[in-house]
Amino acid sequence: MSKAAPKKEEAPAAGANSKKKKLIMIIVLAVVVLAAAGGGAWFFLGKKNQSDKKEVKKAEDSDKPPVFLSMEAFTVNLQSETGDKYLQATITLQVPDEEQVNLIKTNMPQLRSRLLLLLSSKEAADILTSEGKTKLTQEINEQANISFAPDGPPQKVTGVFFTSFVIQ
Repeated sequence: MSKAAPKKEEAPAAGANSKKKKLIMIIVLAVVVLAAAGGGAWFFLGKKNQSDKKEVKKAEDSDKPPVFLSMEAFTVNLQSETGDKYLQATITLQVPDEEQVNLIKTNMPQLRSRLLLLLSSKEAADILTSEGKTKLTQEINEQANISFAPDGPPQKVTGVFFTSFVIQ
């Protein structure tokens, strides 16, 4: 009988071990689930915070009044087969801040040269229409945004406006 008694004692011990293993597994699983939930919350709430900050910055930027830089009038000969055609145009650039104004003013000879070459390459018939003028403003914007320094950052001209436009 003494042999049977130890077997009975081992059986409850084995049952206790399996209960302990199950309890440990449940605790580990709960920790993993909580960590995953916390990580997910951090990830998604962190993204929301970043987008909120970007929206606030955009709102602050949009609250600033636009900055305009008026340029001296351009007078150029237009391409023409029927005689001399001239364009006299005054252009105003819209930029985000005074830093851009100063950058453009410092490099005004380069910008004026680019724009003179662009304007003088046009035919009167191409820029008489509203669509032609709109296309020309886009081309001027592209020229104005080309960096003044090789490998330098481009300017930030956000708008081009004609304040005078005469073709003769």
